[in-house]
Amino acid sequence: MTLKIISAQEILFNGEVSSVSLPGSMGEFTVLHNHATLLATLEAGKVTYTDASGSTGEARISGGIADIDNNIVSVCVY
Repeated sequence: MTLKIISAQEILFNGEVSSVSLPGSMGEFTVLHNHATLLATLEAGKVTYTDASGSTGEARISGGIADIDNNIVSVCVY
């Protein structure tokens, strides 16, 4: 699954991951391979992910929107 975390100024992350946890406005949620299509608003917090090699990473955000479709997770942040 591909994760893209972008802001107006830069690309924070773009790569293959096995899971992503996002700070949704209705609570934290995790996206795995073949997740259903979803559009969600995000609150301030951290996006955590596990890449294909098993390493974890995170990005702090102040809010945004996540679009999950066809194993592509696009996160547009403020």
